[in-house]
Amino acid sequence: MSLGEKFFESKQQQLGVSLNDVQKKAVLQTEGPLLLLATPGSGKTTTIIMRIGYIIEEKGVNPARIKAVTFSKASAIDMEERFKRFFPSLPPVNFSTIHSLAFEIVREHFTHQKIAYQLIEGGTTVNQNNRPLNKKMILRELFKQMVGEVITEDQLEELTTYISYIKNKLLPQKKWSTVECTVPQAEQILREYEKVKRTSSNQLLVDYDDMLTIANRVLEEEGELLLKYQQRYDYFLTDESQDTSMVQHAIIEKLVQQHKNLCVVADDDQSIYTWRAAEPQYLMDFKKVYPEATILKMEQNYRSSKDIVNAANQFIKRNKHRYDKNMFTDNPAAKPIIVKRHFNDKNQTSYLVKEISTVANYRDVAVLYRNNSSSIPLINLFDRAGIPFYIKDSDNRFFSHWVVEDILNFMRMTFNDKRVDILDKIHMKFNGYITKQQMAELKAVRNNDSVFDNLLQFVQLKEYQVKQLKKCKEIFRDMKGIAPLSAIRYIRYELGYEKALEKMSERLGFNLEYLVGILNTLEEIADTLETMEEFAHRLKYLETLMKNSKRQKNENVVTLSTFHSSKGLEFKRVYMIDLVDGMIPSKAETKSYDEGNHELMEEAVRLFYVGMTRAKQHLELLSYEKKNGSPVKESPFLSNIRQIIAPVKEKAQLNAVANKSKVPSNPNGIKDRSQLVEGKMIKHRVFGHGEITHIGQESIDIQFPSSNKKLSLSTCIEMGLLEPVD
Repeated sequence: MSLGEKFFESKQQQLGVSLNDVQKKAVLQTEGPLLLLATPGSGKTTTIIMRIGYIIEEKGVNPARIKAVTFSKASAIDMEERFKRFFPSLPPVNFSTIHSLAFEIVREHFTHQKIAYQLIEGGTTVNQNNRPLNKKMILRELFKQMVGEVITEDQLEELTTYISYIKNKLLPQKKWSTVECTVPQAEQILREYEKVKRTSSNQLLVDYDDMLTIANRVLEEEGELLLKYQQRYDYFLTDESQDTSMVQHAIIEKLVQQHKNLCVVADDDQSIYTWRAAEPQYLMDFKKVYPEATILKMEQNYRSSKDIVNAANQFIKRNKHRYDKNMFTDNPAAKPIIVKRHFNDKNQTSYLVKEISTVANYRDVAVLYRNNSSSIPLINLFDRAGIPFYIKDSDNRFFSHWVVEDILNFMRMTFNDKRVDILDKIHMKFNGYITKQQMAELKAVRNNDSVFDNLLQFVQLKEYQVKQLKKCKEIFRDMKGIAPLSAIRYIRYELGYEKALEKMSERLGFNLEYLVGILNTLEEIADTLETMEEFAHRLKYLETLMKNSKRQKNENVVTLSTFHSSKGLEFKRVYMIDLVDGMIPSKAETKSYDEGNHELMEEAVRLFYVGMTRAKQHLELLSYEKKNGSPVKESPFLSNIRQIIAPVKEKAQLNAVANKSKVPSNPNGIKDRSQLVEGKMIKHRVFGHGEITHIGQESIDIQFPSSNKKLSLSTCIEMGLLEPVD
């Protein structure tokens, strides 16, 4: 019996862990570069831990000579605990994040060079000029100085993402302008931010991204330090490598240069962080970097039912830029995937409450959505229904958003119209047309009378303003004491707040759809409440509820999570919600695809795939016909899923549509899919001559003289809509 066979047999007896053939190969392939492609639920972590244990127990390697790098601190802790359970008698292995490893290198470099530094993430200190030494506070201050406005939380998040993207991509300064960012003067703010970090203090200011870029530069320039770290570890392992950025890959490459004992564990089909500068292309090019590399595919899924695995496996094949993998399972079928379309988004939420309230164990259930904003209506109704929940990535920015604060300030004015300080915050956001100069004049009047009376009596106004302010005063008076839902509608339409948002969005680049969505969510919260005081209390209560939900992580509660944050989790029942066109895929992803760039759309497909593969037995995909009273289209991904799970029914519906249209079949039409190839010229019976630019699983893109069209592939073939061009 070989060493490997003895090892596997002993672990099966000791732990009850049995590995399949591919997993065993991964454990035994210890020398040289290895790319281990692990599909969802394929026992990735177990295989990694067994591989490390094998290197120590059977090859006699000192655990201190092994370095395992993970994507997040939580993953590092999880792997460390799993290793202790599997190998309790072995010394610990060094599990850490890439940032932790980089900071170790940077710290040693700074100490050796006698460079004073200050980390500016998290806590806040001040320099000798009393300026804040905190990344976000520095950026807030710079935005205020350069743009003249107070930066919103959404803008701050986009700005920090923009900066991280540039650093992680190792982009030189001359290419910063090529990165898209809607935050005003983002590039100039970044330049100034870098200057502030170098010059505003008697020590170098360092953020998390700097840890990576400095570590990479130090390893390039300081041969002695590089050699020290190269000789410290004989074996390297990186987990979740599809989420690793260029600078992170560059650091690891340098450290394994001598021995090349690198195990990269990843799944290109689960790469969903390219907006954070993740480099899935690195996996595709692995053989170029390491020509001698072994590539193994762990394709057996132990998590999900046959229905879910088969559908997810077919769905991900929409993407062409990927390793060819075929996920399979020996698990039995449980229940067909449910695809349900509701009348509107409120019906969807009500349906979820009704369905989930009948479940015995809430911890078996997850509700997944693309955007955090989807969680607010959920927690509102879940709370009213008594359904406990945990939010994986709670985002309390909704409750502190300036739109929410505006609405509350409008409501405060209905109770007391003498508050100049409140009017000052909203005077540009309703149709009183009050200028900053007029506001300054009003502030000089200190008689504690109505702000509207003082404006009309003491401030120089244009004739149209007099009329408008009198009207606004009446509206505020009429609003006093009314139900909060009616009050919000008065603010939106009678006072012109929504129109003001449109103008602000045009001027400052805000996402109007998102802002209107906040107003609609506020209306949902206000519904059934009787007073504005109740509404204000409800908002505060829900904010506290969201914060406190983190404490319920390990309780019997429903998990609410974005698709992104659900990666790595699994549940018996999964509901994927808000599956409408514009949400997934987003408008930007569809636009990019229509322009011939398929990268964003492929990532949207991967994101949807990640959501599907969280489910063990029960998967529901939910959409709706209307949102906020306006019709919406369901996600095109759903028609793909229907075709996968019920191809006969889907084809019958297609034929019915074709028959209904009464378009006669074309005897000259192309009837064989193999005759359709990219670059081929064809003739469409309606649009005329065109060139095929892309062929997908169910659609075909054709560039006609006037526009690019995406057509149903099956309809084109069955009805002979396309003719060959000689």
